[in-house]
Amino acid sequence: MRVLSIAATGMSAQQLNVEVIAHNIANSNTTGFKRSRAEFSDLLYQIERSSSTPTGETGSVVPEGAELGLGARLTSIRSINIQGPISNTGNQLDVAINGEGFFQVRNLDGNIAYTRAGTFNTDANGLIVNGDGLPLDPPITVPADTIGIVISKTGEVFARTAGGTTETSIGQISLSAFANPAGLHALGGNLFQLTEASGPATTANPGTSPMGVLEQGYLEESNVDPVQEITELISAQRAYELNSKVIQAADEMAGIVSKGLR
Repeated sequence: MRVLSIAATGMSAQQLNVEVIAHNIANSNTTGFKRSRAEFSDLLYQIERSSSTPTGETGSVVPEGAELGLGARLTSIRSINIQGPISNTGNQLDVAINGEGFFQVRNLDGNIAYTRAGTFNTDANGLIVNGDGLPLDPPITVPADTIGIVISKTGEVFARTAGGTTETSIGQISLSAFANPAGLHALGGNLFQLTEASGPATTANPGTSPMGVLEQGYLEESNVDPVQEITELISAQRAYELNSKVIQAADEMAGIVSKGLR
């Protein structure tokens, strides 16, 4: 019976949907995390009776055919790249992007990776790095005698040294934007890599179009709404249960047929 395979595709789709929702909930407190949404499409249709088929010598045609859909399938898991809430941390090396753009860091393989998480610190050599020790690109080194760091909204980094009366510029933070940020490849660790789908990176200073501005002492929180995720989880669970009931009903129908043939 085709109904068994159709309902099975529905159960598989809803299982994937629940897994995506679980990933969102697990990262509800991850800095700079963007929630995902599973998107589905219907499968091929089996034509039982074709429409527009002539019905007689008069030339009239069948106005409506009979096309039976064969289930559902996953088409994509879309990243929802909308701004997350910005919260104050008081840490001078925490930086949030208010608007479009990604920070650039140099990955372990030497390639550029992109992130929205602005949890930065300095390593033993004074180099500004992210939480995994990956340096900003272009690199910025903080002098050893620095007692304070100021990061402007446009990304210029200033150091105030002990005994100094002025702030000295030590570097510039650049941002990158993409025509299709949903097409970036997720590497884990809040990092992304460009792909053909995302398009090439457009690099510019914060505050210049299309980039957002930087907020020192703040971090961008996850854009996951727990209430929305729980609502979608309940909906996915109900859809999974309905598909399982369809399989149960089809099995009972097949049992009735087999008993009738005995």
